[in-house]
Amino acid sequence: MPSFDFSLDMPVFWLSEHDLNFPHPELANEDGILAVGGDLSTERLLLAYSQGLFPWFNPDDPILWWSPDPRFVLYPDELKVSKSMRPYFNQRKFTVTMDREFERVIRACQRPRRGQSGGTWISEDMVEAYCELHQEGFAHSVEVWKEDQLVGGLYGIALGKVFFGESMFSVEKNASKFGFISLVRRLRARDYWLIDCQQETAHLKSLGGRSISRKIFLEAMSRNQGQATERGAWRAEEDDAVLS
Repeated sequence: MPSFDFSLDMPVFWLSEHDLNFPHPELANEDGILAVGGDLSTERLLLAYSQGLFPWFNPDDPILWWSPDPRFVLYPDELKVSKSMRPYFNQRKFTVTMDREFERVIRACQRPRRGQSGGTWISEDMVEAYCELHQEGFAHSVEVWKEDQLVGGLYGIALGKVFFGESMFSVEKNASKFGFISLVRRLRARDYWLIDCQQETAHLKSLGGRSISRKIFLEAMSRNQGQATERGAWRAEEDDAVLS
């Protein structure tokens, strides 16, 4: 669970539940927090992501809206696949589906990781909101299977040519990497520009993620607003399963 030093004295904006508009993302404070409050309606979430914002907060606290600087992203053409991962694809150690078990994936991400104390930032309100986004064709899941067991996966939002990653899980070694690599290759084949990873992790950095300035990120968001969204259920494809 994230730990926030939340105070009413923080230089952030308070949102009305009746007004969907956000302040400009560049007005976020030095921690990357732009605004507090509002709701998790489909309309507000889509507006937030289109402007490069995302919600992240403790379940019992007000909603926090973030615009961090720098921003951690992955350009699909910069994906790095280690030699150790290639046998997983070439020997088909896992199989991948997409949008088949969205709620199972988000609830698996909701569970505390091994060795993690406390709860999770994915509240029941978050689960409900993102399941609604999935039903509306904007949120997507990647499921990784070992035989008939769900062993890894991830979920996120697709708008225009940008995929906004939210969370991933793994109960089998390299299962989440397998799912992420499969997703990136699908996005690359469809000319997606960018994958928003939000915050840096060693896991994503090893796959080619890197930090860019908020200014560059927001320029990409501005260009992306004119792009058509690939809305609806996604299907995994096996024609590129083997890695050379």
